[in-house]
Amino acid sequence: MIRTKQFSPWLVAIFGAGLVTAAQAEEQGNWLSWRGPLQTGVSLEDYENPTFHTEPLWTDELSGGGTPVIYNGRLYTWGYRGEGPDLVEVIQAREESTGELIWEREESDFISDTIYNRYSIGAPAVDPETENVIVATTFGLVTCYSKEGETLWQHSMVERFGRLTFPNGRAGAPVIDGNIAIIRGVTSYWGADGPARDRFFGFDKKTGDLIWSSTPGVGPPFLKDSSMSTPYLDTRQGMRVFYAGTGCGNVVCVNVKNGQPLWRYQISKGGVNSSPLLLGDKLICVHGKENLDTTEMGRLFAINLPSDYLATGGEIDPVQKGAPRLPADVEVWRNPIEMFTSSPVLHEGKVYQMSKQGVLFCVDAKSGKTLWEEKLSNSQLHASPLFVDGMLIVPTFPGILYVLDVTGDKPKTLVKEQLEGNSVGSAAVCNGKVYVHTTKRLYCFGIKNDGIVHGEEPAVSMPEAGDPAGLQAIPSDLLLTSGSSKKVSVRTVDAAGFPVADAGEAAWESFIPPTAKVKAKMDASFSGNTISAAEDAQLSAGAWKGTVGDFTGFARGRVIADLPYLEDFESFELTADSSAGGKMAFPPLPWIGARLKWEVRELDGNQVLAKTLDRVLFQRSLSFIGDPELSDYTMQADVMTDGNRRIKSVVGLINQRYIISLVGNANLLEVSSNHERVKESVPFRISANTWYTLKTSVKVSKDGSGVIRAKAWLKDEPEPADWTIEVDHQRAHRKGAPGLFGFAPQSQKSVFVDNISITPNEK
Repeated sequence: MIRTKQFSPWLVAIFGAGLVTAAQAEEQGNWLSWRGPLQTGVSLEDYENPTFHTEPLWTDELSGGGTPVIYNGRLYTWGYRGEGPDLVEVIQAREESTGELIWEREESDFISDTIYNRYSIGAPAVDPETENVIVATTFGLVTCYSKEGETLWQHSMVERFGRLTFPNGRAGAPVIDGNIAIIRGVTSYWGADGPARDRFFGFDKKTGDLIWSSTPGVGPPFLKDSSMSTPYLDTRQGMRVFYAGTGCGNVVCVNVKNGQPLWRYQISKGGVNSSPLLLGDKLICVHGKENLDTTEMGRLFAINLPSDYLATGGEIDPVQKGAPRLPADVEVWRNPIEMFTSSPVLHEGKVYQMSKQGVLFCVDAKSGKTLWEEKLSNSQLHASPLFVDGMLIVPTFPGILYVLDVTGDKPKTLVKEQLEGNSVGSAAVCNGKVYVHTTKRLYCFGIKNDGIVHGEEPAVSMPEAGDPAGLQAIPSDLLLTSGSSKKVSVRTVDAAGFPVADAGEAAWESFIPPTAKVKAKMDASFSGNTISAAEDAQLSAGAWKGTVGDFTGFARGRVIADLPYLEDFESFELTADSSAGGKMAFPPLPWIGARLKWEVRELDGNQVLAKTLDRVLFQRSLSFIGDPELSDYTMQADVMTDGNRRIKSVVGLINQRYIISLVGNANLLEVSSNHERVKESVPFRISANTWYTLKTSVKVSKDGSGVIRAKAWLKDEPEPADWTIEVDHQRAHRKGAPGLFGFAPQSQKSVFVDNISITPNEK
């Protein structure tokens, strides 16, 4: 039980006698996720004689771009603080009644493209069953914390599943439904999931095991961006489903229980970042890119949901795959409102939507007709309105907080308050308190009232499981190093993916999908439901089929490099056609995000790894070749950049979440993790088409500080005794997967790598 505190006399004086007690606050008014209890940005609270107080009850110097969440007397805030290499994202637990800090946890950015302090743009999510809190950081670290702040499980999505990073920093919010936590991101993984796509991942909320991954959208030229659209949950046609926007210009529908892509509706090229909502059999959403069928930018629109999600009549792209695409005639109405990231709010048949230009629109949800519009600011970014008891609370980008009475034919401004910093996060409300994050502070405002009525949250309609129709293996994606093992649980599921029962022990056999481009097997074996890799297991990847009675299920996995690891590429058979002409071989299948970014070619009589140039989307390449849990190792390789004196690329190694690279055009040896956080360099003359040897090691002290060391020299010359560069980092990264880095601006000049060596440091 949480230790609660009594309200101080000054709080009672501000709120009045109708203020709920701290004990009542533990049971009412929860705001579990960024869009609230109805998934629409609408609060269930009503007040007697409400007055919004512009004087904050309390503030905190925690910058943020997202939305706090509240459950059972706990306020969970996600923000950031610090400058340069000391900037950290922070998840905090506070007492909801007073704002007093209970615990906090910090995480440092690593190997991301995030710029301009675009951090914590999203929200945590609270699981009402366990009271655990799940946070997905801007740089792809997904962590499940207990109520008391203990780390229960964690995934580095960049190193584990090939998540790509983008400068915009839009992380979005996890969604918890039943036993599944849904996380999203643009990833380039391995095998069928190697091509870059906007994907969704369903994790077991208690263990972190992957249940499914889903690819409902398509790739370039439609995929141009990441998306922070938060899935909207629904029970429809006997299935539990979610709807979301994607970075490839679609709104999609996916089965929550098994990840099956059901349908997609293509709107544009580029990201749909707003979260959709439902009105009966209609889905409503907004976007801000150019429409496919007009030259206009963006639209608020509604589409009819298909009458049969399993037989939509839509076509599947023969090359890009994804879900069946719905025809254009499902659109019911459109309104030419341009908004890239702010989401609509729906209440009693009215949609409230901010535009990119800072105009608030009220739109009839059935017809799409604009009922009124109100200019609030010159621009709007990210923040969505919040509806509570006839009031619309609207944080605007310039930092002006509006509270509007929207009960009449026209809005009336009740509050116009200038806050410190920019407002890019949506507000949350609980027990008459309103929480707003800006890029400078966290604010808690009060709605004075003579009493609060808490409306009942609608019951979730969850169909009962039907007859068994198949098997589900968990985890569905396995990661082993030589000498390790992993238990796989197997359960029967019905046709809609709902779990039926534990299936016991399965009979496992290696499985090569008929559509697999690489006919590969994982160097491991099953004993019962436990899969093991021998001490001498080879780097490998493949799929497995498990059978129990008449039912089958599938899992796939990788055996990745254990230390020491050596690779000179001479054993690869060059049989495929290279994008640069001639023959090539694909890089090792278990390497993350490597297949379309690198290829093995012959160069000057040797076989080397070369950066591909045929996809501008991959001009910057991060590829991981080891375990994200590794630490305290030395990595070395021979590296070279193509080009001339005027144009050279960047080639480097990744060691424990630091990129150590030769920056060709600038003639630098550089150490970086995020270019605005950790970035130091020394002059180092780099000639194009010349091989260098690059060596790096990271040492972390007990106090958490560390030093990143690197040296570079001409290949075949003696190794210098001293390190060329040594970089101190007060908040050093304690672990991280080894990998390769290549950057070919506008895909003009390639980079090359050979003779990779990864060895553990001497203790």
